[in-house]
Amino acid sequence: MVNALEQNISQKAVFVFFIVLFCSVIFLAGKLLAPFFAIIILGVVCTGVFRPIFRFFLKQLSPRVASVLTCALIFFVIFIPVVFFVGVISKEAFTLYSMAKDAVFSNQLKTLLETTQALDRFNDLLERSGIGIVVSWDELIRPISELGKVVGYSLFEQAKFITSNVVNLVLYFGLMLIVVFYMFIDGDKVTKYIYDLSPLPDEHDDKLFEKFMNMAGAVMIGNGLGGLIQGVAGGMLFFLLGWNSPFLWGVIMGFLAFLPIVGIGIVMIPTAAILMLKSRLVSGIVVLVFYVVLSWGIEYVFKPKVVGDRVSMHPLIVFFAIIGGLKAYGILGIIYGPLIATLFLTLADIYFSSFQFMIEPGKVLKEK
Repeated sequence: MVNALEQNISQKAVFVFFIVLFCSVIFLAGKLLAPFFAIIILGVVCTGVFRPIFRFFLKQLSPRVASVLTCALIFFVIFIPVVFFVGVISKEAFTLYSMAKDAVFSNQLKTLLETTQALDRFNDLLERSGIGIVVSWDELIRPISELGKVVGYSLFEQAKFITSNVVNLVLYFGLMLIVVFYMFIDGDKVTKYIYDLSPLPDEHDDKLFEKFMNMAGAVMIGNGLGGLIQGVAGGMLFFLLGWNSPFLWGVIMGFLAFLPIVGIGIVMIPTAAILMLKSRLVSGIVVLVFYVVLSWGIEYVFKPKVVGDRVSMHPLIVFFAIIGGLKAYGILGIIYGPLIATLFLTLADIYFSSFQFMIEPGKVLKEK
């Protein structure tokens, strides 16, 4: 009995020592991979998105050749357009920043709004109501000017940073393609290894992996293509309307399209209002109809056909996930935010279905 007890204590001590050692090594390995975390995540996401193309090539070619061809396609589909867009955005973003800084746009908008005499009527109403406040167009327009200055400068700085680090951009994109190349070939082995290493049951690992890849596909394919369509269409509309920097506004609308609830309405609705104030009533109505049809078509026709109902997440959660992701991780937060939210919600489902009874047995029995 004593020997068995001593043996049990010895086994527990060995196990604790192993866990401490194993966790320490995981921490050190994490520090090694930390500089390449974004590359690995983007590589895994791109692998999931372009896997159907890889499988198409795989029907006729060897795995290595199929992987090389798919990586070449990724290079031409993603890298070349990004380099082109960055060059154009850099120029137009600086123009937007200069206009906001020199108050060109705000002065034009102030002159336009003063012709409506709407603020004079509003101030008269305040005076008759006994409220001793006088509102000026300068106070109302200043936040818009500041927003244009911040947006323009931020985009310009981002674009300038990328163009001044072309070598790093090429290097990181090349490393991502290496990750994609080997994930196509050995992705199943990597997945099986992670499953074996995970203490969770295989069905839970399957659920996590499936939800992760589905959300990655929804972000990259559904939101990505949807944003591209809305950005291109919005930019062309601004070009036809004769507005300054249509390419830049198209890019801004492309990013805004990722946000549910608001989307490109942040740009389209004020545009329609300004056109109506300029006595271009028909143009303003056309912009509003264009916005409604485009947004409705993307959200309720295009995305359901492309993504389907594989990913179901409340729009408010997606909205805050993207906003929080942008604040925490920069531009990559558009991808990271929804992925992190998806993993959290999936783990919460697993907790409720498999582990809640261990922590809150009384609550589970009561619900049943």
